[in-house]
Amino acid sequence: MFATLRQPTTQSSLINLSLQKPAFPKAEQQWFAPSLPSTKNHEFPTIISVSKPLHVTAISQRKPLLEVKCKAYEANHSQPLDINIELPTVQSEAAQKVKIGIYFATWWALNVVFNIYNKKVLNAFPYPWLTSTLSLAAGSFMMLVSWATRVADPPKTDLDFWKNLLPVAVAHTIGHVAATVSMSKVAVSFTHIIKSGEPAFTVLVSRFLLGETFPLPVYLSLLPIIGGCALSAATELNFNMTGFMGAMISNLAFVFRNIFSKKGMSGKSVSGKSVSGMNYYACLSMLSLLLLTPFAIAVEGPQVWAVGWQNALAQIGPNFVWWVAAQSIFYHLYNQVSYMSLDQISPLTFSVGNTMKRISVIVSSIIIFHTPIQPVNALGAAIAILGTFIYSQAKL
Repeated sequence: MFATLRQPTTQSSLINLSLQKPAFPKAEQQWFAPSLPSTKNHEFPTIISVSKPLHVTAISQRKPLLEVKCKAYEANHSQPLDINIELPTVQSEAAQKVKIGIYFATWWALNVVFNIYNKKVLNAFPYPWLTSTLSLAAGSFMMLVSWATRVADPPKTDLDFWKNLLPVAVAHTIGHVAATVSMSKVAVSFTHIIKSGEPAFTVLVSRFLLGETFPLPVYLSLLPIIGGCALSAATELNFNMTGFMGAMISNLAFVFRNIFSKKGMSGKSVSGKSVSGMNYYACLSMLSLLLLTPFAIAVEGPQVWAVGWQNALAQIGPNFVWWVAAQSIFYHLYNQVSYMSLDQISPLTFSVGNTMKRISVIVSSIIIFHTPIQPVNALGAAIAILGTFIYSQAKL
């Protein structure tokens, strides 16, 4: 399309566009300009004021329209400028929803499998410190192999990255061990019912330690969370104080992990490049493993582990080794997928997904382990989970 810009004649330049047969196929995409009056010599002058020359690669004239295909580039460039603009399509949005759905389904499934095998291991081998260490060790080993074989690109980190990650790793380690201690003493369903009260800890810590304020609906959502957890704990048939306190400490630790992550996640960008969710969690696991190992040795110790391992093998048989491997591998996989999901969705959607994950774990563990549960206990769990869902919506 030709545009005519008129300026004072002293600044105008005359450009003649010569028509010739096109050098490209007819099927090739072309630009159409309105028909212009042709001259006898098939030339027509156009007054155009330009700051840089116009490069025309091909021009053709066909009746009744003038068909023009041209490429323009600046005088200081040797090649035409390629500009690609991708517009969102319905297909890409649908594909993104499918991708997120796959992430969620995989996350929930892996978490259910982990909790089942973790509980089986702890029933036969009641040493939660070593069990927690093995979970972190398996994930760290898997990621080191992935980086060494270039299955996954290793992250580019610096000292600031690890400094920001350290408090996150400390909180993650405490929360992981405390949750494992809880599940070694009580049913999986009870641990996760208590852990559904994590939003209450988030609000209380943020309010009294950080001075943050929240809308009234957020505070009101804490009532069913606290009430439901209290009702479920009071009616738990196999209540154990160590198991209850382990779940509560895990809640508090993960709240601090999330708070520290606000700074830690800002440290994901190193040297202008971003550490992906998968690699971020891999680095977190490795640092947590370094922190946990000496404490696990001090609390339980290799001699205790050796005796317990022999007893478990005598009781379960070779399947016990596969249980330990499964719980360790699936722990890393489900956490890795959850961090990959967080890269794709908003924190609100992630919170809702986390709530649904707890429901799937509670229901599946009750079915598989035949956990006895009273109607009042089930009601308390339902109220607590409903409160967690209301909390996630109120924070929007």
